[in-house]
Parts: sequence; structure tokens; C-alpha cells
Amino acid sequence: MPRPVKCRKVCHFPNVLEFLPADDTEKKMPIVLTVDEYETIRLLDKKGYSQEQCAESMQIARTTVQRIYEIARKKIADALIDGHPLKIDGGDFIICDGQSSDCSFGGCYKREIYQKYAVEKGEGIMRIAVTYENGQIFQHFGHTETFKIYDVEEGKVLHSEVVDTNGSGHGALAGVLNALNADVLICGGIGGGAQTALAAAGIKLFGGVSGDADKAVEAFINDTLDYNPDVKCSHHEHNHGEGHTCGEHGCGSHSCH
Repeated sequence: MPRPVKCRKVCHFPNVLEFLPADDTEKKMPIVLTVDEYETIRLLDKKGYSQEQCAESMQIARTTVQRIYEIARKKIADALIDGHPLKIDGGDFIICDGQSSDCSFGGCYKREIYQKYAVEKGEGIMRIAVTYENGQIFQHFGHTETFKIYDVEEGKVLHSEVVDTNGSGHGALAGVLNALNADVLICGGIGGGAQTALAAAGIKLFGGVSGDADKAVEAFINDTLDYNPDVKCSHHEHNHGEGHTCGEHGCGSHSCH
């Protein structure tokens, strides 16, 4: 019987999920880099972590980091040298929610947000987040500077609060919502990559909504919200995950130990 796979903690979902050769006339098969493989590249090569620090951040053994990193480097080399498209998708991972005391050695933006906006959420409470600007639903998820969060219980809003995102990008914004312990996002336009990031974090999406934010939340509570289940940002379509979400591959879909 195979050993159960341990979930690898990932700080935030990648902002870019697909890289294509400029001259893609041969239409070669894409090479798939998993999200946890991507994370080893980000931590070791981009941030300059040691393997021990990377292992601590991802909450896995150093030998596991070595193995994942070697696989990731080989895939990237194959894509660059042989001209294959490179996609980031799947893997055995869990998105960090910023609640870990050793999160990124004190520099985690999500931990700062979690500590600043640590609004306790009871068992029966649903937390709704809305992309927000001047009382209205902001229409581009990836550029939103603030969320308004609403705690709802038994059809009533108990608490609401406006949260600054500190200019976080697409993948990082899903991490912000995860740190805020949001269950639902109501927004306007949103790209495929961001949708995948939300699915990986277990956040339900209701996109294509416009107008007053408070009224939209009321409509959601009353099951009358007018939203578009197929919402896209057209300039992000090349990032779309071909009809599946990371949650189908990542730790949200099975038990990890």
C-alpha cells in the first residue's frame, strides 16, 4: 500500500499559469510543472532560501524538497531547450492561510493581514468578500485595492469591514481572501488563473456582478443574486485551466497526512 502524500504548503498561487514559445508552429505537447514544484523554484531560486528554509516553509522534509526541486529544474530545462509550452497545474499542495507562526520567517503578507483583520468567525457564519470601491463592486478582480467582507448568519449581516489588499496580484489576492477566511467571493470580471487560485483555496466564486456591494450581498443572502457562472476577463483567457481546477489535483480533493 503506497504511503499517503503529505500536502506541501504553498504561499500563494502563481499569477501566470502558462508560458508559450513565440514560434509555436510545431504545437509540441506542454510540460506541466505542478504548483508545489513551482514553489520550490520560487523559494530556492527567486527568494534565495536554503533547502532547510524551503522545507520549513513548505512543511516537508529537506529530502522531499531536494527531490521536488530536481524534478522542477529538469522540466524547466526541457521546456526551454526543446521549445515546449510550460503550464503550471496540479500537485499535492495546500494554500497557506497566514495563520502559521513560522509563516515565511516573518515576511508573509497574509500573516500580517490575518493578524490585522483577525475577525473571529463562528461555526454558523458565512464570510462573504466583495471586490470594493466607493460602495460599488469593483469590476476587475486582479486590480482590486480593497475587499469588503461581510459575516452572515441566519440571513443577517452581523459585521462588515473594508480590507486593504496592499496591491497584491491575481494569485496573491486569492491568498488574501484565504487569510481572511472568506467562504464566498462576489466580483465583476475575473481571469481563469484567478478562478483556479480561488478553487484551490476552497472559495466559491460568484462573478459578473455589478452595482452596489451591500445590495449584492443582500441579493446573495436571498438567493436572488444575478451573476454569471461563466465569467471571464477576455485578456486573461490564455491562462484558463482548460476546464479543471487545482482543487481536483491538490490537497483539497483527498486526505493528506
